[in-house]
Amino acid sequence: MDKKTWNAFSKTLPQYRLLVDSISAVVPVHQVQKLVSDRGGASYTVDTPVVYNSALDDINQDSEIKMILVGDNPGRREQAAENRRYLVGPSGKIAASFFSNHPELGIDFRKNVLILNKTPIHTPRTAELKNLCTLGGKLVRDAVFSSQKAMAEILFEFWSALSAKTIHTAPIPVWIIGYSEMKKGRIFEIYTNTLKDLCRSSPVFKENIFFFRHFSMNQFTIDLKQQKQPRESIAECLRRIGAAYRGRILG
Repeated sequence: MDKKTWNAFSKTLPQYRLLVDSISAVVPVHQVQKLVSDRGGASYTVDTPVVYNSALDDINQDSEIKMILVGDNPGRREQAAENRRYLVGPSGKIAASFFSNHPELGIDFRKNVLILNKTPIHTPRTAELKNLCTLGGKLVRDAVFSSQKAMAEILFEFWSALSAKTIHTAPIPVWIIGYSEMKKGRIFEIYTNTLKDLCRSSPVFKENIFFFRHFSMNQFTIDLKQQKQPRESIAECLRRIGAAYRGRILG
């Protein structure tokens, strides 16, 4: 990064940390632990109910960020005390393998990708954010909703910081993974609406957002394989289908 980009990035990072700290004060560990214990699946100890992606602290002025990737919310492995990073579970391994298997994209998943989520609040599965809202009452429900708005705004701030390099440098792409819960009436509707507002204020931002299916259960890879056209490069296919899904969500 040049000095200007680094300074802009450095100003945005504390905003993200402050958000996580403020949400952490509202979402107690015992409520998330109860959700885990009552769900009927495999139980585990909840270490971090609201997860700050500590991988962002490893970014320095020498880092080369080529993409921002947005997941849903931290899962079991992401919240574990030994991790506290986003996309380090099975989905993260699939993502890392995808980029490793396609060197023509020029992206090292663990070095060149800044990873965010639609909310930093942990649940075993994304759909269980609804259960947490019911369990935690108005205070937790408001935290789940307000965190989405803030995370969308922080995404825009990071993107603006990393894209404002020089007039000769193209803005970096934003990949949003998973969009089924972003539709009207779903758990991430507020994130979607905030994103739409930001896109109206910055059409260039919208042009560089691409939506894809989840990495989990190889949905992303299967969808890419099914949609790839003859003689179309991987990069061309990604841009085409990512833009098509963008149209479904953002209009």
